[in-house]
Amino acid sequence: MNTAQNLRTQKKASNKTITILSAIAAFGVLASCTPKPAVVEGTKTKTAENLALGKTVFENSCGRCHDLPNPTSHSAQDWVGIMNRMAPKAKLNDEQHQLVYDYIVSVK
Repeated sequence: MNTAQNLRTQKKASNKTITILSAIAAFGVLASCTPKPAVVEGTKTKTAENLALGKTVFENSCGRCHDLPNPTSHSAQDWVGIMNRMAPKAKLNDEQHQLVYDYIVSVK
């Protein structure tokens, strides 16, 4: 290969690298502009949809057997014990258990 061909090959490789880096940067900018789901408490992210599902499970499963307690009547820590006792009685699976807990502790 002569010097001119080497320069063209290097320029093409450099252009590809710049194009790839530009695409990555554009993706990063776009990703940072997307709306973020609501964060309620802790490190887990809770979406409004999941909180609505939790409320539905709470009302339909827990309300079948007794009056629904006021979610604000207990601390988040208290709800851990209450949920661990009551979830098996309500036949909640792990996902439903988490949805109900997330909903209950989100109520202010």
